[in-house]
Amino acid sequence: MHHIATSARAAATILATVTGSAKDQALRQAATVLRARNRDILSANRRDLDAAHRKQLSPALVDRLELNEGRIEAMARGLEEIADLPDPVGQVIASWERPNGLQIERVSTPIGVIGVIYESRPNVTADAAGLCLKAGNAAILRCGSESFATSSIIMECIAAALVAAGLPETSIQLVPTTERGAVGEMLQMHGIIDVIIPRGGRSLIQRVTAESRVPLFEHLEGICHTYIHAKANPEVARQVTLNAKMRRPGICGATETLLIDRSVAPGLLPDILGDLLAAGCEVRGDAITRVLDSRVQPATEQDWDTEYLDKIIAVKVVDGVDAAIDHIRRHSSHHTEAIITEDAQAAAKFVDSIDSAILMINASTQFADGGEFGMGAEIGIATGKLHARGPVGVEQLTSFKYIVRGTGQCRP
Repeated sequence: MHHIATSARAAATILATVTGSAKDQALRQAATVLRARNRDILSANRRDLDAAHRKQLSPALVDRLELNEGRIEAMARGLEEIADLPDPVGQVIASWERPNGLQIERVSTPIGVIGVIYESRPNVTADAAGLCLKAGNAAILRCGSESFATSSIIMECIAAALVAAGLPETSIQLVPTTERGAVGEMLQMHGIIDVIIPRGGRSLIQRVTAESRVPLFEHLEGICHTYIHAKANPEVARQVTLNAKMRRPGICGATETLLIDRSVAPGLLPDILGDLLAAGCEVRGDAITRVLDSRVQPATEQDWDTEYLDKIIAVKVVDGVDAAIDHIRRHSSHHTEAIITEDAQAAAKFVDSIDSAILMINASTQFADGGEFGMGAEIGIATGKLHARGPVGVEQLTSFKYIVRGTGQCRP
């Protein structure tokens, strides 16, 4: 681990000064190699999936792990979209002149060495590599054992692209072991690794938060809410709710709790419940919800604080926007919340009153994604408040420095 980290630090020094065209060449070449090695990637993924089934991993984890030709193509396109973005390094963020004639600029710079610790999603290997490289950073990627075979082949594609573009092969490295001790060593590498981005379940995040001596971009649970206001468009409410829960239940932007105003629940909620149940979703609801559909299971207090990552949703009837805001404040993980309403004042109150990283108005929480935000891809959704918040794309993977130009000024 020490060798990996020190070689990454050396590569970061070089990456900080390479041209944007060199980085873009590597990204496009990586996309080409991914497509060319499609069958190798799928073969490795099949080995990971067979192991996952033997371990009886949850359907949500298996969905995150599984690749197909479409998902590989999406990874390749994501790298090309990152290459198409403006170079985030060397941008003048702000400039001004002082009364004494000093010219001051705030200029974007790479962070340096970024560690990414993630679990079952092999596409993170490509996304993280692409974003870190575009921002001029070296990256150390530590995938989970579930995706190790797949991630290793994807890493081979990226390494080949780096060499072809004349960049250090150690610019992006995959930790070559699934031993838990490797994570512990990464977390202690203050001064070598500049920031760590964890992506995974509660146990991983808790461990990283407790043990790390390296600064973190925190990504906590995705306990996301969709709230249907009294003045919601019924058809919008139905289609958005179904998509927010069922498009991909295993992603962090999936809605886990549905709130609906009491005044519209009798007329609107039965259809929404029917849509969810017909799609194979288990519904857990409060007393009013269960009266409206006998197939609904009782919700417990724990349900309001649960990230299911599965075809399960909790439903609660509330007395207006203030009650919805209060519930979200108490139970949200500050990831993504949505309001469905045609009332502009209610929407404004909702987004002004809730302190989550992403707030949606009349749109599915599943849009909580860097690619959907036009960032090309993302490493994760940061739920903290320092440096990066929301989708972590190329701009969030830069820092800045000040350049001061003078003509001989001395401070009195």
